[in-house]
Amino acid sequence: MPQHGPQPVVRHLPTQEARDLLALTRDLAQREIAPAAGAEEDAGTFPRETFALIGEAGLLGLPYAEEYGGGGQPYEVYLQVLEELAAARLTIGLGVSVHTLAGHALAHFGTKEQRAEHLPAMLGGGMLGAYCLSEPASGSDAANLRTRAVRDGDTWTIDGTKAWITHGGHADFYTVLARSGGEGARGISAYLVPGDAPGLSAAAPERKMGMKGSPTAQMHFDGVTVPDTRRIGDEGQGFTIALAALDAGRLGIAACAIGVAQAALDAGVEYVRERRQFGRPLADFQGLRFMIADMATRIEAGRALYLAAARTRDAGEDFSRQAAMAKLFCTDAAMQVTTDAVQLLGGYGYTADFPVERYMREAKVLQIVEGTNQIQRMVIARHVAGPESRG
Repeated sequence: MPQHGPQPVVRHLPTQEARDLLALTRDLAQREIAPAAGAEEDAGTFPRETFALIGEAGLLGLPYAEEYGGGGQPYEVYLQVLEELAAARLTIGLGVSVHTLAGHALAHFGTKEQRAEHLPAMLGGGMLGAYCLSEPASGSDAANLRTRAVRDGDTWTIDGTKAWITHGGHADFYTVLARSGGEGARGISAYLVPGDAPGLSAAAPERKMGMKGSPTAQMHFDGVTVPDTRRIGDEGQGFTIALAALDAGRLGIAACAIGVAQAALDAGVEYVRERRQFGRPLADFQGLRFMIADMATRIEAGRALYLAAARTRDAGEDFSRQAAMAKLFCTDAAMQVTTDAVQLLGGYGYTADFPVERYMREAKVLQIVEGTNQIQRMVIARHVAGPESRG
């Protein structure tokens, strides 16, 4: 007879190593992350020790080359690890995604000497990264950033403020986009800034409706100096570097969204199978069964979409359109699934005694970060219908 109720996700992985990696991740998530997730989120506890544990397990550098301390895994595998971590606690899954995003510029645009010097510690040395692109007055309009980098010989001095920085004030390194030249996208360069650099400080963390254990803060750069050896890529190449990183990062957000949605579905199914009304389990009522069917279908469709995008990336093909589609669909699906999960539990769904209200609050931010879903629709439309007319 078939088993009913919450079950582990059936995954079709490319190698035995990948299967072992997912089994390790699932065990770690269920044993070390999920049990305390709700209480630690309520308390706003930043799980630095858990990130250290994840790093020891080799999960902080999965998509990067083994020669630099990475896991050498394809994105198809890495994203499924993210999904498992996010299902246990979004603060962890999203944190790993942001850390991976922070290392992208160096791994893909740094010189061989820069990668050899910095990547091993960033990927396997217990460090945690952050990514500094958005500013108080330029979020979606990232090419209009105002943080400035001024060169004096072999040294750059950075001044300005970055906003909405995940791990702000806690990160060991920051990948920073700053204006090194004229206006527009071509005047931006990328820099690797140590977390303890003089002149670098964090504002008080933002007070958020969800993900309270993940610090989000403005970062102030007041005469922060870095040598030119910490400039990543060519001068003026920063915006290109940022867009490439965001394409990859959007797949991370998509995977995290499906993880949250899966956790919400599992909680909802468990509840309706145990809760009885009118002498029958709630799971017997067709109205709720149809909701569950729709929730499960959205999750499967989202998972298939982000995996298809990942395989395109792994094949070395352009995946920008698919990344935007995956981010859009998966995060919208997560918002709908978590809202439905609250509805499945009725009044109990609205209380903090069950995790579904937390999942709903967490899902909302995924529609906003790394390019709002309105921006994703603009990106997709440009790929399909061509650029907007300027006339």
